Amino acid sequence: MAAPTAICGQAGWLRCLTPGISSRLGQVRHALFDFDGTLSLLRQGWEEVMIPMMVEAICGEQAPEPELEAEVRDYVDRSTGILTIRQMEWLVEAVRRHHTTGSVGTAAAYKKQYLARLEQRIMHRRQAVADGRETAESHMLVGALDFVRALAGRGAILYLASGSDHADVAREAAVLGLAPFFNGGIYGALDEDESNAKEKVIQGILEGHHLNGNQLLVVGDGPVEIREATARQAIALGVASDEVNRCGWNRRKVDRLTSAGADLLVADFSQASELAWLLLGS
Repeated sequence: MAAPTAICGQAGWLRCLTPGISSRLGQVRHALFDFDGTLSLLRQGWEEVMIPMMVEAICGEQAPEPELEAEVRDYVDRSTGILTIRQMEWLVEAVRRHHTTGSVGTAAAYKKQYLARLEQRIMHRRQAVADGRETAESHMLVGALDFVRALAGRGAILYLASGSDHADVAREAAVLGLAPFFNGGIYGALDEDESNAKEKVIQGILEGHHLNGNQLLVVGDGPVEIREATARQAIALGVASDEVNRCGWNRRKVDRLTSAGADLLVADFSQASELAWLLLGS
């Protein structure tokens, strides 16, 4: 394949945010992916389940103030990518701080309530793919499968890490046909410990394979994985995805990924081959 004429193409499909990033590309040998919103869209809209649930837990029967709703929405946006149980621990603290309800639940109880509501929203999507009534690609970001296949086909070791529960991530990755490509492992949340937290997985990859940062790519749509990547000098590829349309730029994600320190931004993986070439080199 011929080399692309420019790293940030004139069509605008790739945005370079870090000065001099071009000199660091072409060395990737391992790649860690976030799951929801980065590859899978089965959980598209999860924020609109979590935010009302949190507001309800804080306010009870009282009408929420606009400032409180803004606080919750801002937190959910900033915390995208961390373990769900950590988000629920924040909720416990917020309920106590606002003291608008008569009782405070546990983080585990709030998480159970949230997951039950989310399951009602997404179960038909997962089942439609499993039954063959809908294609796996229709529930992934455009080009996601092509990009994963391109990296794996050229010898990169791939890892999947998510703040969602491990069993759910493994099941949904299998339903979408993605699981076989992640030969480095699938790491979903384990509430009993944080061994699968993204920062620990990233650090483990770097140390376990004696990598320099340029050899590890971290791909995600949340600020958590991007911050953890840049803190360890890995290549941070932010995915500023419009999850409803499966492609195109999402301005809110552009802003949060830029603030988190992403080196590169894409809206989707429609240019999967070119992107893989740039990251892995010849």
